[in-house]
Amino acid sequence: MKRWSHFSKTRRASAVLCASLVSLAAGRDASADESLVVGSKRFAESTILAEAAAEVARATGAKVDHKEGLGGTAIVFRALEQGDIDLYPDYTGTLVEAVLHEKGPMKLDALRARLGEKGLCVADPLGFENTYALAVSEASSATRDVRRISDLASHPDLKLGLSNEFKGRDDGWLGLARAYGLESVVPREMDHGLAYGALASKSIDVIEVYSTDAKIEREHLRVLEDDKRFFPSYEAVFVHKCDLQTRAPKAFAAILGLSGTMDPRRMIALNAKVEVDGASPKDAAREWVGGAKSGAPTARRTFASGLLDVTVREGPRHLGLVFASLALSVLFGLPLGILAQRRRLLGAAILSTVGVLQTIPALALLCFFIPLLGIGTAPTILALFLYGLLPIVRNTFAGLEEIPPGLRESAVVLGLTPSRRLFGIELPLASRTILAGIKTSAVINVGTATVAAFVGAGGFGQPISTGLSLNDSSLILQGAVPAALLAIGVQGLFGLAERWLVPRGLGPRKS
Repeated sequence: MKRWSHFSKTRRASAVLCASLVSLAAGRDASADESLVVGSKRFAESTILAEAAAEVARATGAKVDHKEGLGGTAIVFRALEQGDIDLYPDYTGTLVEAVLHEKGPMKLDALRARLGEKGLCVADPLGFENTYALAVSEASSATRDVRRISDLASHPDLKLGLSNEFKGRDDGWLGLARAYGLESVVPREMDHGLAYGALASKSIDVIEVYSTDAKIEREHLRVLEDDKRFFPSYEAVFVHKCDLQTRAPKAFAAILGLSGTMDPRRMIALNAKVEVDGASPKDAAREWVGGAKSGAPTARRTFASGLLDVTVREGPRHLGLVFASLALSVLFGLPLGILAQRRRLLGAAILSTVGVLQTIPALALLCFFIPLLGIGTAPTILALFLYGLLPIVRNTFAGLEEIPPGLRESAVVLGLTPSRRLFGIELPLASRTILAGIKTSAVINVGTATVAAFVGAGGFGQPISTGLSLNDSSLILQGAVPAALLAIGVQGLFGLAERWLVPRGLGPRKS
């Protein structure tokens, strides 16, 4: 009977793609203008589900863009509310706690009613649940006799490693600690993708897992029984803008056809293909919807080919983010540096302000701008622009301060106007120091721009983000290596520019 149920679900999933292909052949012109943007969070399962939605929508002839790796729930849901994306996969328990901030379980109809007030709708469940859980190694479970979450209270020496999101959620560690009397335990915070490696190296003893994690079985972990039934239901669903069914009816109907076609064990298998076997989320999604033969081996790209692909695909985006923000930093930083040197009291305030901006974490600054500018390029450029101000403002101020008073007095005696003194004497004399500040700003922005991937702006941070979520050091290096090489290249480029822009006699001394 179970085999027949699984066979029926497989046939239904294949029928989804077949129906989409038929509609494509019958009415390509009718759906040619349909377009939608799919989003996903920064872990493999979310990417697979989003790719499946994108795959069946594209089969209808719609134009689909997938913005993957958009950080946690707060960022991706904000993107949906603001219309930067049209649809993304989530879980009912997450929507209730992290989005609506409600305590306790909520039925699907009630959840739909609450989200409907925001102009958002929830599709029927996909057919599986992915709940939170805590896990330990089988060896620790046996030697410490830890089988239930309540057993942790008897072993305060066990070290917990939890993701930032889980640690801060009320349906995560905050509520779990209260329910099980674990308030005195202080977990270590780490990326979820890195937790399995830390557990294997015995740096930590307990991690949070998702029930469909592929590595639970592969790493021989024991999922602790939630004996107080703390965790709510986490059914996988697509959350979408309610007007999507009128803007892209054929694509939307194809996506709805995915409801009820996935079961937990199959989801675990698809996660394993990506997280363990190295397949791409797109290949795993195609296997689900029938676009690839089940069990077909996926060739893993070599590091060199992956590096080349990342450089060609993400390099122009990364360069655009760096130099657009740098241009703004120069445009505003130079006048601010001049003003700081001319007006002492105001100058102290300017230097203090740009100094404080530099201390704000890049991702926090990006998240601050998302409600104002949405996700993507705009908030990234604005954040990088603010990050790049300090070196330019400070070096402009310092360069002007270093000019000997005698030279300034000579210019006054010659009867030069303030503007001619500034542009004809002072700025040229300070040019070497100013250019050093611009170079520092550019190099900083090359590295900082990698966080752009967390808000859908792409760049070399995209493979780094994906690699972190999959604990794949090869993917991380495919983003980190070109970013490092670009930083070296930018530094060399400014070294050449210094020979042309700095007046003769003020450049670096030659040995």
